[in-house]
Amino acid sequence: MEKSSTGPDLRIAPSILSADFGRLAEQIELVESAGADVLHIDVMDGHFVPNLSIGVPVVEAVKRCTDLFLDTHLMITNPEKYAAAFVDAGADSITFHIEVASDPMALIEHIRNLGAKVGVALNPGTDAATVLDVLPAVDILLVMTVWPGFGGQSFIESCLRKIELLSGHLGEEQWLEVDGGINLDTIAQAVEAGADTLVAGSAIFGGPDPATALERLRSAALRSLDTELEA
Repeated sequence: MEKSSTGPDLRIAPSILSADFGRLAEQIELVESAGADVLHIDVMDGHFVPNLSIGVPVVEAVKRCTDLFLDTHLMITNPEKYAAAFVDAGADSITFHIEVASDPMALIEHIRNLGAKVGVALNPGTDAATVLDVLPAVDILLVMTVWPGFGGQSFIESCLRKIELLSGHLGEEQWLEVDGGINLDTIAQAVEAGADTLVAGSAIFGGPDPATALERLRSAALRSLDTELEA
């Protein structure tokens, strides 16, 4: 996992959940040309979360049209059952939810043996302590700042304290990813709390110009990072 091209420890990860799937390749090209570091892919099963999204064929299609890192977030009840299929389709990382993992260390080992990077996610209502034991074994920690299932939700500010707490338990090469309600009004808060990987869906793809939207988000995040380094 390489460092970001947009800052010393900063990655912007457009979430294709909010993209126009009728023009998906075109929209991916737009954000890639605008400097996206990662593509975030949300997989929902209608069981762990109250919505259905994409599956293996879409990941395969995305892989064919970009060289960006495919950060695949499995919001599903049985990640151990489907991880291999998504890795085979082109996922570069697999993030599972701690809430569904009966043996998280075994699941981490399984995903790593597939050749992918490993992430662990936790919902807004899940205590930070739940993931502390597994943090040394993962590449990505994903803190949800909305309840997963639907794009366009508002950022839950009470999650900022959780981000701050968990940032102190991560090594230099591990990503602290934040997903949910990231926009021009909230991205600085997430960065200041310790996030280095910012997932944004509606804020990028919800308007007519995804490339410009991404550039503005990146600028806001970098300004916040610069301010923090100067303080």
